[in-house]
Amino acid sequence: MTKVGYSDAVNDALERLDDLGYERGIQGDLANHGPMGAEALAALGHGDKVASWVEGYRTAMPHHEPPAPRFALDAADESSWRPALGSFDRAGDWEQLMARELAEAPWRTVLARWWPRLLPGMLAGFTHGTIRTAHAVRSIAAVPEPSPLQLTELARSLGYWAARFTQLPGQPRLGGEHGVASAIAGLPRFRGEVPVTPPVAGKRLQTLDTMPGYFEALGQLAPDDAQALLSEMTSEFAGVYVAHDEIFAIPMVHTVTLPAAVRLVLPYLPAEQHTSSVAAVWQVHLAFLLAFTRDRSREADMIQEATDADLPSFDELSARSVEHGDEHVIKFTEACLREHMLRPDRRFAAAAFAALQRIDPR
Repeated sequence: MTKVGYSDAVNDALERLDDLGYERGIQGDLANHGPMGAEALAALGHGDKVASWVEGYRTAMPHHEPPAPRFALDAADESSWRPALGSFDRAGDWEQLMARELAEAPWRTVLARWWPRLLPGMLAGFTHGTIRTAHAVRSIAAVPEPSPLQLTELARSLGYWAARFTQLPGQPRLGGEHGVASAIAGLPRFRGEVPVTPPVAGKRLQTLDTMPGYFEALGQLAPDDAQALLSEMTSEFAGVYVAHDEIFAIPMVHTVTLPAAVRLVLPYLPAEQHTSSVAAVWQVHLAFLLAFTRDRSREADMIQEATDADLPSFDELSARSVEHGDEHVIKFTEACLREHMLRPDRRFAAAAFAALQRIDPR
């Protein structure tokens, strides 16, 4: 089989996926994972598998039509674009706005301009606005000159983030005295007997402002280097993922893929945007912990058991994720591998292995 390079695989995937809308599914608003999954698969070194994976992805679930533009948004006029944040019926307008921005200025300039504007709505599309943007940024940063397909993908990523902009209550800040592990340990958890299904968790996400400990925890993280905090976040939440086999397996993967995605973008943002980016991730983490997890009484034992086990190597985990085929498993495995390479921790392999077992293959 001919070896396909990273950039060739990504551009081929973007061409194959170009006609798909932002979301999919007969019911609900599930994000289009095609560009993210294909890019992660190429990043894992399986560029030769990307085309066949994309074709399988296209037929696995029907996608909605691409959004049509309605009324042009003016980037220079805040009164034009700000009211349209979170308006999914303006998704086509947002995409066109971002495309114009990228046609008129370097992509890093556009990214630095819109990132802080969109940051308060990081939950957008269940974090997929941010994550899709990060995958697009990594593919663009890998080449001397981005292709039109890559710039279109960045425009769509930012546009989707803006159209699904979802602001959580409260203002996150790094001004406390706790590390990530300590802050997690101190957060009161849900103790009810109701199964944590997506609808139940969705309702709890809408009532965060009534949950004990939420507002206090927003300011409990101590200031630190952004990269160090992201490593703490990914390793601790890999452990949280391992420790909660009683909940729906997909949502909590985003507590690792989100900070890992933000890490991909930080090198291309001004330094003054780093702290606020990490604080925004922490706020989403708190929301997921309170919405999806129950009490933490079994966490330490389950993490210990999982990390003491005879775990597959990441080469094997990567190969298994490709065979498994689910886009969440592929993205999660790639994020865990990348984070493990930066700061080795057996919780990453344990989490990737758990996802392989808990999420149905495609």
